[in-house]
Amino acid sequence: MAQVLFISHGSPMEALDQAESASAWRALAGHLERPARIVVVSAHWSGFPVRLTGSQQPATIHDFGGFPEPLYALEYPAPGDPRLARDVACTLSAAGLQACVDPERGLDHGMWVPLRHLYPDADIPVVGVSISVRHDTDWHYRMGRELAQSLDDDTLLICSGSITHNLSDTRGDRHDVAGYVDAFQTWISQHMASRDDATMLDYRRRAPHAERAHPGDEHLLPLFVALGAGDSRAPQRFNAIVLHQALAMDAYLFERASAVQAPAGSHRIRSLVSVGR
Repeated sequence: MAQVLFISHGSPMEALDQAESASAWRALAGHLERPARIVVVSAHWSGFPVRLTGSQQPATIHDFGGFPEPLYALEYPAPGDPRLARDVACTLSAAGLQACVDPERGLDHGMWVPLRHLYPDADIPVVGVSISVRHDTDWHYRMGRELAQSLDDDTLLICSGSITHNLSDTRGDRHDVAGYVDAFQTWISQHMASRDDATMLDYRRRAPHAERAHPGDEHLLPLFVALGAGDSRAPQRFNAIVLHQALAMDAYLFERASAVQAPAGSHRIRSLVSVGR
């Protein structure tokens, strides 16, 4: 069964942490069918055209600063899959979404931090995919639909971002939850349960405290890729904890869409999905 996972990757320190979130990720791995290969869309890589990692052995990128030295010694030595990267880039480009392969790019922490807990042996080929902050939620939803069509049933699609992401509100020594985080997290979970995709795509206008929960879109854009790639049923929700007062760590597991569909009532999305068909 083809699967799509949205995961909130949290702080890079989650790679070292063996506490609540890491334990939840390891438990989540038990709900996943072991894939033959993994494609990861990361909030920490943005570009247009869309880029895919094309290295046979992608490097582990430590794309952060000011953390303890042991974090920089960690590696996630999973192999790449250049042929898959080329095939997916061709499929996206043929559908009108410009894409290309980057032979030098490695795996950023939005990719390798959760993978260290999901698949600690690093023995499954991984291809990373960028988002495009110059494009909106509808565009990423369409990207998810195209990815769903381009991947076989043995490929796990992981979309890595964050349900809330305002780093100026994080407090490492606080265990309470900021009120706006709870309100935004609840709004997302309710609309995920009803699969009201059209409303979620308009989250900037409709969700409570959207601007504070996401000063920029980049960490929520992978969720819309997952929505587009997933089928129309409500996903399973995992790891609904909040770290550092302001980082909601929810994960959602979908079955992958078998055919292109658009949310009911969203004429704009319907027209976007039809482009290039």
